[in-house]
Amino acid sequence: MAETPVALARWRAWRSKAVRWISGGREGFVSRYAAHLAVILLVAFALSLKGIELPRAVADLPTPTPAPYLGERTRIPLADRGSLRVVTTQALVRAPVPHTTIPDRPRREVITYTVRSGDTVLGIAARFGLQGETIVWANASLEDSPDFLMPGQILNILPVDGVYHTVQEKDTLESIAKKYKVDVSAITECEYNNLTEPYKLVLGQHLIIPGGEKPYVARYISAWKGPVPDNVERGTGLFGWPTSGYVTQRYWSQHRAIDIGAPAGTPVYAADSGFVTFAGWTKLGYGRLIVIDHRNGFITYYAHLNACYVEAGESVGKGTLIGAVGSTGRSTGPHLHFEVRYKGVQRNPFVYLPR
Repeated sequence: MAETPVALARWRAWRSKAVRWISGGREGFVSRYAAHLAVILLVAFALSLKGIELPRAVADLPTPTPAPYLGERTRIPLADRGSLRVVTTQALVRAPVPHTTIPDRPRREVITYTVRSGDTVLGIAARFGLQGETIVWANASLEDSPDFLMPGQILNILPVDGVYHTVQEKDTLESIAKKYKVDVSAITECEYNNLTEPYKLVLGQHLIIPGGEKPYVARYISAWKGPVPDNVERGTGLFGWPTSGYVTQRYWSQHRAIDIGAPAGTPVYAADSGFVTFAGWTKLGYGRLIVIDHRNGFITYYAHLNACYVEAGESVGKGTLIGAVGSTGRSTGPHLHFEVRYKGVQRNPFVYLPR
Protein backbone atom coordinates (compact mmCIF):
# COMPACT_ATOMS: atom_id res chain seq x y z
CA MET A 1 0.00 0.00 0.00
CA ALA A 2 3.07 2.28 0.54
CA GLU A 3 3.73 2.39 -3.19
CA THR A 4 0.26 3.53 -4.04
CA PRO A 5 0.78 7.33 -3.53
CA VAL A 6 3.95 7.22 -5.64
CA ALA A 7 2.25 5.38 -8.47
CA LEU A 8 -0.73 7.72 -8.28
CA ALA A 9 1.55 10.78 -8.46
CA ARG A 10 3.32 9.38 -11.49
CA TRP A 11 -0.04 8.69 -13.16
CA ARG A 12 -1.32 12.25 -12.59
CA ALA A 13 1.84 13.82 -13.98
CA TRP A 14 1.86 11.60 -17.03
CA ARG A 15 -1.88 12.17 -17.68
CA SER A 16 -1.41 15.94 -17.64
CA LYS A 17 1.35 15.80 -20.21
CA ALA A 18 -0.61 13.34 -22.40
CA VAL A 19 -3.74 15.48 -22.44
CA ARG A 20 -1.76 18.59 -23.44
CA TRP A 21 -0.03 16.63 -26.18
CA ILE A 22 -3.17 14.96 -27.52
CA SER A 23 -5.47 17.98 -27.54
CA GLY A 24 -2.91 20.38 -29.00
CA GLY A 25 -5.40 23.21 -28.65
CA ARG A 26 -7.68 23.99 -31.52
CA GLU A 27 -5.03 22.86 -33.99
CA GLY A 28 -4.69 19.35 -32.52
CA PHE A 29 -4.31 16.57 -35.05
CA VAL A 30 -6.57 14.12 -33.19
CA SER A 31 -10.31 14.64 -33.14
CA ARG A 32 -12.32 14.99 -29.97
CA TYR A 33 -13.68 11.46 -30.35
CA ALA A 34 -10.25 9.95 -30.71
CA ALA A 35 -9.20 11.81 -27.58
CA HIS A 36 -12.02 10.26 -25.63
CA LEU A 37 -10.89 6.81 -26.76
CA ALA A 38 -7.34 7.53 -25.69
CA VAL A 39 -8.49 8.61 -22.23
CA ILE A 40 -10.35 5.33 -21.81
CA LEU A 41 -7.19 3.40 -22.68
CA LEU A 42 -5.22 5.43 -20.15
CA VAL A 43 -7.75 4.64 -17.44
CA ALA A 44 -7.35 0.96 -18.14
CA PHE A 45 -3.57 1.30 -17.91
CA ALA A 46 -3.81 3.13 -14.59
CA LEU A 47 -6.02 0.48 -13.08
CA SER A 48 -3.45 -2.16 -13.97
CA LEU A 49 -0.83 -0.17 -12.12
CA LYS A 50 -3.08 -0.13 -9.00
CA GLY A 51 -3.36 -3.95 -9.07
CA ILE A 52 -6.97 -4.10 -10.29
CA GLU A 53 -7.52 -6.92 -12.75
CA LEU A 54 -10.13 -7.07 -15.54
CA PRO A 55 -11.98 -10.36 -16.24
CA ARG A 56 -9.61 -12.68 -18.05
CA ALA A 57 -11.96 -13.76 -20.83
CA VAL A 58 -15.50 -13.48 -22.12
CA ALA A 59 -15.96 -17.12 -21.09
CA ASP A 60 -15.74 -15.99 -17.47
CA LEU A 61 -18.93 -13.95 -17.87
CA PRO A 62 -22.23 -15.55 -16.77
CA THR A 63 -24.07 -17.25 -19.66
CA PRO A 64 -27.48 -15.63 -20.36
CA THR A 65 -30.53 -17.90 -20.37
CA PRO A 66 -31.71 -18.40 -24.00
CA ALA A 67 -35.25 -17.48 -24.94
CA PRO A 68 -37.63 -20.37 -25.66
CA TYR A 69 -37.37 -21.69 -29.25
CA LEU A 70 -40.58 -21.26 -31.16
CA GLY A 71 -39.42 -23.04 -34.23
CA GLU A 72 -39.10 -21.94 -37.84
CA ARG A 73 -42.15 -20.46 -39.56
CA THR A 74 -43.22 -22.53 -42.53
CA ARG A 75 -45.22 -21.14 -45.44
CA ILE A 76 -48.50 -23.07 -45.78
CA PRO A 77 -50.12 -23.33 -49.19
CA LEU A 78 -53.49 -21.57 -49.26
CA ALA A 79 -55.34 -24.81 -49.86
CA ASP A 80 -53.77 -26.39 -46.75
CA ARG A 81 -54.33 -23.57 -44.31
CA GLY A 82 -56.49 -24.10 -41.27
CA SER A 83 -56.67 -22.84 -37.72
CA LEU A 84 -53.20 -22.50 -36.19
CA ARG A 85 -51.99 -22.19 -32.58
CA VAL A 86 -48.51 -21.65 -31.07
CA VAL A 87 -47.06 -24.29 -28.77
CA THR A 88 -44.46 -22.62 -26.51
CA THR A 89 -42.36 -25.76 -26.16
CA GLN A 90 -41.09 -26.36 -29.67
CA ALA A 91 -42.78 -25.30 -32.89
CA LEU A 92 -45.74 -23.86 -34.78
CA VAL A 93 -48.28 -26.62 -35.34
CA ARG A 94 -51.74 -27.01 -36.90
CA ALA A 95 -54.68 -27.11 -34.54
CA PRO A 96 -57.15 -29.93 -35.17
CA VAL A 97 -60.05 -28.92 -37.46
CA PRO A 98 -63.13 -31.00 -36.60
CA HIS A 99 -65.03 -32.52 -39.53
CA THR A 100 -67.37 -35.40 -40.23
CA THR A 101 -66.71 -38.06 -42.84
CA ILE A 102 -69.91 -39.53 -44.24
CA PRO A 103 -69.31 -43.16 -45.28
CA ASP A 104 -70.63 -44.31 -48.64
CA ARG A 105 -73.17 -46.85 -47.47
CA PRO A 106 -75.68 -48.63 -49.70
CA ARG A 107 -79.28 -47.53 -49.33
CA ARG A 108 -81.55 -49.88 -47.41
CA GLU A 109 -84.92 -48.79 -48.73
CA VAL A 110 -86.84 -47.40 -51.67
CA ILE A 111 -86.68 -43.61 -51.89
CA THR A 112 -88.50 -41.11 -54.10
CA TYR A 113 -87.18 -38.52 -56.52
CA THR A 114 -88.96 -35.40 -57.77
CA VAL A 115 -88.44 -34.81 -61.50
CA ARG A 116 -86.86 -31.48 -62.44
CA SER A 117 -86.84 -29.64 -65.74
CA GLY A 118 -84.39 -31.21 -68.18
CA ASP A 119 -84.38 -34.64 -66.52
CA THR A 120 -84.36 -37.85 -68.57
CA VAL A 121 -84.82 -41.44 -67.45
CA LEU A 122 -81.21 -42.30 -68.26
CA GLY A 123 -79.93 -39.18 -66.51
CA ILE A 124 -81.85 -40.00 -63.33
CA ALA A 125 -80.65 -43.60 -63.44
CA ALA A 126 -77.02 -42.51 -63.76
CA ARG A 127 -77.42 -40.18 -60.78
CA PHE A 128 -78.35 -43.11 -58.55
CA GLY A 129 -76.01 -45.67 -60.11
CA LEU A 130 -78.83 -47.67 -61.67
CA GLN A 131 -79.86 -48.84 -65.12
CA GLY A 132 -82.56 -46.97 -67.02
CA GLU A 133 -84.72 -50.10 -67.08
CA THR A 134 -84.85 -50.13 -63.27
CA ILE A 135 -86.34 -46.62 -63.21
CA VAL A 136 -88.99 -47.62 -65.76
CA TRP A 137 -89.84 -50.93 -64.06
CA ALA A 138 -90.28 -49.22 -60.68
CA ASN A 139 -92.77 -46.66 -62.08
CA ALA A 140 -95.83 -47.90 -63.96
CA SER A 141 -96.42 -44.44 -65.47
CA LEU A 142 -93.19 -44.76 -67.48
CA GLU A 143 -93.64 -48.24 -68.90
CA ASP A 144 -95.73 -47.07 -71.86
CA SER A 145 -93.97 -43.73 -72.29
CA PRO A 146 -90.43 -43.66 -70.82
CA ASP A 147 -89.83 -40.29 -72.48
CA PHE A 148 -92.76 -38.75 -70.60
CA LEU A 149 -91.36 -36.92 -67.57
CA MET A 150 -92.99 -33.86 -66.05
CA PRO A 151 -91.39 -31.49 -63.51
CA GLY A 152 -92.79 -32.33 -60.09
CA GLN A 153 -93.47 -35.96 -61.02
CA ILE A 154 -92.58 -38.36 -58.18
CA LEU A 155 -90.56 -41.48 -59.08
CA ASN A 156 -89.65 -44.54 -57.04
CA ILE A 157 -85.88 -45.18 -56.85
CA LEU A 158 -84.82 -48.71 -55.92
CA PRO A 159 -81.59 -49.42 -53.99
CA VAL A 160 -80.53 -52.05 -56.56
CA ASP A 161 -81.22 -52.89 -60.20
CA GLY A 162 -84.33 -54.96 -60.73
CA VAL A 163 -88.13 -54.80 -60.69
CA TYR A 164 -90.49 -53.30 -58.10
CA HIS A 165 -93.48 -55.64 -57.80
CA THR A 166 -96.80 -55.04 -56.07
CA VAL A 167 -98.31 -58.29 -54.79
CA GLN A 168 -101.60 -59.13 -56.51
CA GLU A 169 -104.29 -61.65 -55.66
CA LYS A 170 -103.14 -65.24 -56.20
CA ASP A 171 -99.48 -64.22 -56.41
CA THR A 172 -96.95 -66.69 -55.01
CA LEU A 173 -93.20 -66.45 -54.70
CA GLU A 174 -92.91 -69.06 -57.43
CA SER A 175 -95.20 -67.20 -59.85
CA ILE A 176 -93.45 -63.90 -59.21
CA ALA A 177 -90.00 -65.44 -59.70
CA LYS A 178 -91.13 -67.05 -62.96
CA LYS A 179 -92.64 -63.81 -64.23
CA TYR A 180 -89.40 -61.89 -63.78
CA LYS A 181 -87.05 -64.76 -64.69
CA VAL A 182 -85.26 -65.16 -61.35
CA ASP A 183 -84.94 -67.84 -58.69
CA VAL A 184 -87.24 -67.73 -55.66
CA SER A 185 -84.15 -67.30 -53.47
CA ALA A 186 -83.43 -63.97 -55.16
CA ILE A 187 -86.66 -62.68 -53.62
CA THR A 188 -86.53 -64.36 -50.21
CA GLU A 189 -82.86 -63.60 -49.60
CA CYS A 190 -83.14 -59.96 -50.64
CA GLU A 191 -82.49 -57.98 -47.44
CA TYR A 192 -84.73 -55.15 -48.61
CA ASN A 193 -87.85 -57.37 -48.56
CA ASN A 194 -87.55 -58.39 -44.87
CA LEU A 195 -89.12 -61.79 -45.55
CA THR A 196 -89.06 -64.59 -42.99
CA GLU A 197 -90.39 -68.11 -43.22
CA PRO A 198 -93.06 -69.23 -43.93
CA TYR A 199 -92.93 -66.28 -46.42
CA LYS A 200 -96.56 -65.26 -46.33
CA LEU A 201 -97.38 -62.58 -48.93
CA VAL A 202 -99.87 -59.78 -48.31
CA LEU A 203 -102.05 -58.17 -50.97
CA GLY A 204 -100.55 -54.82 -51.97
CA GLN A 205 -97.15 -55.67 -50.49
CA HIS A 206 -94.16 -54.27 -52.40
CA LEU A 207 -91.24 -56.53 -53.27
CA ILE A 208 -87.90 -55.74 -54.85
CA ILE A 209 -86.87 -58.38 -57.38
CA PRO A 210 -83.05 -58.03 -57.77
CA GLY A 211 -81.97 -58.92 -61.29
CA GLY A 212 -85.58 -59.25 -62.46
CA GLU A 213 -86.72 -57.91 -65.82
CA LYS A 214 -89.95 -57.17 -67.63
CA PRO A 215 -90.63 -57.88 -71.30
CA TYR A 216 -90.87 -54.85 -73.56
CA VAL A 217 -94.30 -54.33 -75.10
CA ALA A 218 -94.35 -52.20 -78.24
CA ARG A 219 -97.28 -49.92 -79.04
CA TYR A 220 -98.98 -50.68 -82.34
CA ILE A 221 -101.35 -48.56 -84.39
CA SER A 222 -104.05 -50.21 -86.49
CA ALA A 223 -102.75 -50.68 -90.03
CA TRP A 224 -104.32 -49.14 -93.09
CA LYS A 225 -107.37 -51.15 -94.11
CA GLY A 226 -107.96 -49.69 -97.54
CA PRO A 227 -106.27 -50.47 -100.87
CA VAL A 228 -102.69 -49.38 -101.51
CA PRO A 229 -102.77 -46.09 -103.45
CA ASP A 230 -101.88 -46.25 -107.11
CA ASN A 231 -98.38 -45.36 -108.21
CA VAL A 232 -96.92 -45.48 -104.68
CA GLU A 233 -93.18 -45.03 -104.85
CA ARG A 234 -91.32 -47.77 -102.99
CA GLY A 235 -88.87 -46.59 -100.34
CA THR A 236 -85.12 -46.89 -100.91
CA GLY A 237 -84.23 -47.93 -97.36
CA LEU A 238 -81.92 -44.91 -97.19
CA PHE A 239 -83.56 -42.52 -94.78
CA GLY A 240 -83.21 -38.78 -94.40
CA TRP A 241 -83.48 -36.86 -91.14
CA PRO A 242 -87.19 -36.13 -90.56
CA THR A 243 -86.55 -32.74 -88.91
CA SER A 244 -83.79 -30.43 -87.71
CA GLY A 245 -82.84 -30.15 -84.06
CA TYR A 246 -80.80 -32.13 -81.56
CA VAL A 247 -81.21 -35.61 -80.09
CA THR A 248 -82.61 -35.41 -76.56
CA GLN A 249 -82.98 -39.14 -75.97
CA ARG A 250 -81.25 -42.01 -77.71
CA TYR A 251 -82.44 -45.49 -78.58
CA TRP A 252 -82.31 -47.98 -75.71
CA SER A 253 -84.24 -51.03 -74.52
CA GLN A 254 -87.17 -49.10 -73.01
CA HIS A 255 -87.17 -46.32 -75.59
CA ARG A 256 -86.92 -47.88 -79.03
CA ALA A 257 -86.84 -44.63 -80.92
CA ILE A 258 -84.97 -41.36 -80.88
CA ASP A 259 -86.29 -38.01 -79.70
CA ILE A 260 -85.28 -34.92 -81.67
CA GLY A 261 -85.77 -31.71 -79.73
CA ALA A 262 -86.88 -28.70 -81.77
CA PRO A 263 -89.13 -25.64 -81.36
CA ALA A 264 -92.84 -26.22 -81.76
CA GLY A 265 -93.87 -25.76 -85.38
CA THR A 266 -90.55 -26.95 -86.85
CA PRO A 267 -91.29 -28.75 -90.17
CA VAL A 268 -91.34 -32.55 -90.23
CA TYR A 269 -90.62 -34.44 -93.47
CA ALA A 270 -91.12 -38.00 -94.70
CA ALA A 271 -87.85 -39.88 -94.10
CA ASP A 272 -88.42 -41.99 -97.24
CA SER A 273 -91.06 -42.53 -99.92
CA GLY A 274 -94.24 -44.54 -99.24
CA PHE A 275 -97.85 -43.95 -98.29
CA VAL A 276 -99.54 -42.75 -95.10
CA THR A 277 -101.29 -45.50 -93.14
CA PHE A 278 -102.28 -43.32 -90.18
CA ALA A 279 -102.54 -39.58 -89.51
CA GLY A 280 -104.32 -38.26 -86.44
CA TRP A 281 -104.74 -38.49 -82.69
CA THR A 282 -103.98 -41.64 -80.68
CA LYS A 283 -104.71 -42.67 -77.09
CA LEU A 284 -101.41 -44.53 -76.68
CA GLY A 285 -99.34 -41.56 -75.58
CA TYR A 286 -98.17 -40.60 -79.08
CA GLY A 287 -100.52 -37.62 -79.33
CA ARG A 288 -100.81 -36.61 -83.00
CA LEU A 289 -99.08 -39.29 -85.03
CA ILE A 290 -98.23 -40.04 -88.66
CA VAL A 291 -97.28 -43.57 -89.80
CA ILE A 292 -95.75 -44.19 -93.23
CA ASP A 293 -95.45 -47.61 -94.90
CA HIS A 294 -92.48 -47.58 -97.26
CA ARG A 295 -93.53 -50.75 -99.12
CA ASN A 296 -90.19 -52.49 -98.52
CA GLY A 297 -90.68 -53.87 -95.00
CA PHE A 298 -89.97 -50.53 -93.32
CA ILE A 299 -92.50 -48.39 -91.45
CA THR A 300 -91.74 -45.05 -89.75
CA TYR A 301 -93.55 -43.28 -86.88
CA TYR A 302 -93.65 -39.49 -86.33
CA ALA A 303 -95.19 -38.69 -82.92
CA HIS A 304 -96.20 -35.75 -80.66
CA LEU A 305 -96.94 -33.54 -83.66
CA ASN A 306 -98.64 -30.17 -83.41
CA ALA A 307 -100.26 -30.67 -86.81
CA CYS A 308 -100.62 -33.30 -89.54
CA TYR A 309 -100.44 -32.03 -93.14
CA VAL A 310 -101.25 -35.37 -94.80
CA GLU A 311 -104.08 -37.90 -94.56
CA ALA A 312 -104.25 -41.68 -94.34
CA GLY A 313 -104.02 -43.29 -97.79
CA GLU A 314 -101.98 -40.44 -99.26
CA SER A 315 -98.82 -41.20 -101.25
CA VAL A 316 -95.71 -39.22 -100.24
CA GLY A 317 -92.22 -38.90 -101.60
CA LYS A 318 -89.01 -38.73 -99.61
CA GLY A 319 -88.65 -35.24 -98.12
CA THR A 320 -92.38 -34.38 -98.39
CA LEU A 321 -93.61 -31.98 -95.69
CA ILE A 322 -96.00 -34.05 -93.54
CA GLY A 323 -96.38 -32.21 -90.20
CA ALA A 324 -94.94 -29.94 -87.50
CA VAL A 325 -93.08 -30.62 -84.27
CA GLY A 326 -95.19 -30.39 -81.14
CA SER A 327 -95.65 -31.70 -77.62
CA THR A 328 -98.95 -33.55 -77.80
CA GLY A 329 -99.79 -36.75 -75.95
CA ARG A 330 -97.46 -37.93 -73.22
CA SER A 331 -94.61 -35.59 -74.01
CA THR A 332 -92.27 -33.39 -72.00
CA GLY A 333 -91.55 -30.36 -74.17
CA PRO A 334 -91.64 -30.03 -77.97
CA HIS A 335 -89.80 -32.79 -79.82
CA LEU A 336 -90.26 -35.38 -82.53
CA HIS A 337 -90.46 -39.02 -81.44
CA PHE A 338 -89.13 -40.95 -84.47
CA GLU A 339 -89.31 -44.73 -84.87
CA VAL A 340 -88.06 -47.06 -87.58
CA ARG A 341 -89.63 -50.54 -87.73
CA TYR A 342 -88.58 -53.34 -90.02
CA LYS A 343 -91.00 -56.24 -90.44
CA GLY A 344 -92.72 -55.22 -87.22
CA VAL A 345 -89.53 -54.93 -85.11
CA GLN A 346 -88.38 -51.58 -83.77
CA ARG A 347 -84.84 -50.78 -84.93
CA ASN A 348 -82.31 -48.15 -83.98
CA PRO A 349 -82.93 -45.18 -86.32
CA PHE A 350 -79.26 -44.16 -86.12
CA VAL A 351 -78.36 -47.24 -88.16
CA TYR A 352 -80.34 -45.89 -91.12
CA LEU A 353 -79.88 -42.12 -90.84
CA PRO A 354 -76.98 -40.27 -92.54
CA ARG A 355 -74.18 -38.97 -90.30
